[in-house]
Amino acid sequence: MSVPAGAGVRSVARIVARDDGRGGTSLPVLESDGPLALRRTRATGDGARVMLVGAMSGPLGGDHFTVEGRVEEGARLSVGSAAATIALPGQAKGEARYDVRLGVADQGELNWLPEQLISAQGSDLYVTTRVELAATARLVLREEQVLGRVGEEPGRLTSRLTVRVAGLVVLDQELSCGPGAPGGWDGPAVLAGYRAVGQLVVVRPEFAAVPVTARVLGDGASLVPLAGPAALVTAVAPDALRLRRLLDEALASLQQT
Repeated sequence: MSVPAGAGVRSVARIVARDDGRGGTSLPVLESDGPLALRRTRATGDGARVMLVGAMSGPLGGDHFTVEGRVEEGARLSVGSAAATIALPGQAKGEARYDVRLGVADQGELNWLPEQLISAQGSDLYVTTRVELAATARLVLREEQVLGRVGEEPGRLTSRLTVRVAGLVVLDQELSCGPGAPGGWDGPAVLAGYRAVGQLVVVRPEFAAVPVTARVLGDGASLVPLAGPAALVTAVAPDALRLRRLLDEALASLQQT
């Protein structure tokens, strides 16, 4: 971990999941420092499970966190987090950054299911998530953002999510909310006054032959096929609990197809 004078904290976490040749998944790389801590936990089946634990508050203003995950051919990995991530204002000037870089090889599977990201008042955070998938890779990725803690206004939060399958972009979207964001972010075409927003991306090879059918999923959620073997659920809700319920119900419905 490097902490230059007058700058924020720099922290990197790395995960590599590999088929162990015995019907399971090994973790030859599990490295983290500073505010990011990785812990292997008990998993079911032939996959590996890792929890991302925040060892310190943050990200704060000026911080730069990076998480890199790679699932090699035939391996299975599930990643969660022990608690919500809270973006907070800090003494260092400038925005904080949180970058997630994920890759899944052929016949690999990744379930990326962290807890919510909360944008506290006065914070300024830019989040990027980039996923590179091979043609036969499988993915379940959930992102949830909550604008402000109870009874407070949100900070500035910009989130960009990019997913590529076999080198082709199937999703590239950005959402900016809070003070200083482009006008209309809180209007009827975007959040409609809600303070919790989430995305669920599901990639399966079989979706290439039989795409999902676009439909509304209850009050505040929708499902659409993407230009590839993928589907996107987008949901807005008044709070984190309702948002999670919407996304869990959407995933359950996709798993039945």
